Amino acid sequence: MSQSSAQHHELAAAQGAVPIAIVTVSDTRTPETDQNGPYLRGAIGDAGHRVVGYRLIKDEPDQVGAVLDELAAGEARVILFNGGTGIAPRDTTYDALSRKLEKTLPGFGELFRMLSYEQVGAAAMLSRATAGVYRGKVVFSTPGSSAAVRLAWEKLIAPELQHLAWEVAR
Repeated sequence: MSQSSAQHHELAAAQGAVPIAIVTVSDTRTPETDQNGPYLRGAIGDAGHRVVGYRLIKDEPDQVGAVLDELAAGEARVILFNGGTGIAPRDTTYDALSRKLEKTLPGFGELFRMLSYEQVGAAAMLSRATAGVYRGKVVFSTPGSSAAVRLAWEKLIAPELQHLAWEVAR
């Protein structure tokens, strides 16, 4: 890690716990059958951060946009969406979010698909995982499979979480 990058990580760590909101997007899951919400709650807490919101919504563009606006107006500095990133007709999360992101982080989707390729092969190209900034909040959107959520959290989001939250707030 470069000296500059190390300094950024040090400054970011000094800000303490990052407030995070979780959104599961699914036409079939319920709070009782959503495995991603509980996994992320535990992983976020284990990493020393805090969950400040959880929503489970249908894969409807108006619901995705409304929950993004609601959570972006709150204390969350990072918003984690899971579900609705494929290419099926009902997969609209990517479309709804991409219209609103003010800055995109193309590297997140690229890295996610690269790592996903190691797990699922060429099917990784079907993922429209994305990330960016909206109203000063970092927004991530991953596929809804438990393996995809774990991969994104463990390999990409958690290692840079404080740095990302610090960058958009400075």
